[in-house]
Amino acid sequence: MGERREIAALEGRLVAELVARGLRQTGPRRVIARVFFEAAPDEHLGLDEIHSRARKRDRHIGYATVYRTMKLLTEVGLAHERRFGDGFSRYEVAAGAAHHDHLICSRCAGIVEFEEPEIEAIQERVARRHGFAVTSHRHEIYGICASCQKAEHG
Repeated sequence: MGERREIAALEGRLVAELVARGLRQTGPRRVIARVFFEAAPDEHLGLDEIHSRARKRDRHIGYATVYRTMKLLTEVGLAHERRFGDGFSRYEVAAGAAHHDHLICSRCAGIVEFEEPEIEAIQERVARRHGFAVTSHRHEIYGICASCQKAEHG
């Protein structure tokens, strides 16, 4: 029940932003937003995946509409666009999400989200030492995940 309420709240925020910008709430936008908001909390969806999931609900949804909708969701603060060094944009729901960092496997492209208060504290100390006010940051660690290591040394 809570998940359904959260999706409804996200959709409500989107509608408010569309109205504020003088944009229409079209069927394809609703489908794309719903598909995105229904993604698992740790999913980082690419445009291809969002397009594929949206087309299962409405086969007329085009790739350009997915691109524009995700750009809009990012602009209004409902999505974070992430680029993990492979040239592809991936998106994760931004609203209500706690700050987290990422471990990215260079072999299988798997992504693990993690939170580490000690890293956050060190970053803040370094910023203060340099008279820097942090407004945001991204922390990405690239390597080989345990599964890929095991497969390699199997």
